[in-house]
Amino acid sequence: MTWMTLIGAGMVGIAGALGAVIRYILGRFIVERAGSQFPFGTLLINITGAFFIGLLFTLANRRLIGPELQVILATGFLGGYTTFSTMSWEGVQLARGGSTRQSLLYFGGNVIPGLLAVTSGLLLGRCL
Repeated sequence: MTWMTLIGAGMVGIAGALGAVIRYILGRFIVERAGSQFPFGTLLINITGAFFIGLLFTLANRRLIGPELQVILATGFLGGYTTFSTMSWEGVQLARGGSTRQSLLYFGGNVIPGLLAVTSGLLLGRCL
C-alpha cells in the first residue's frame, strides 16, 4: 500500500465522518419539527443521498470531477450520510409496533423515490 493510497483512505474516512455528522444533525432537526412517529429524517436523507450519488457518477463519467474526488464524495461522504441499516431498522420497528401499512409505505417511500432521485441526479449531471 502506497502513501497516496493511505492518504486517499484517510480522506474517505474524514468525508464519511462528516457525512455521518451532517446526517445526525439533519435527522435531529427534522425530528424536532416533524416528530418521531414516522422516520421522515431518514427518508429525506436517503432520497437526497440517492440524488447526489447519481449526480456524482454522471459528473465523473463526463470527467467534470476526478475519480479520487468521486470516491471521497460517494464512498466517504454519501456512505456516511445515507443509511440503509437505519432505514431497515425503522421500517421493522414500524411493523413490530403494529403499523404494517406505514412500514410498507416507508420502505416503498425510500426505494421508489430513491430510484427516481438517482435518475434525476444522472439527468442533471448530463445537463452540466
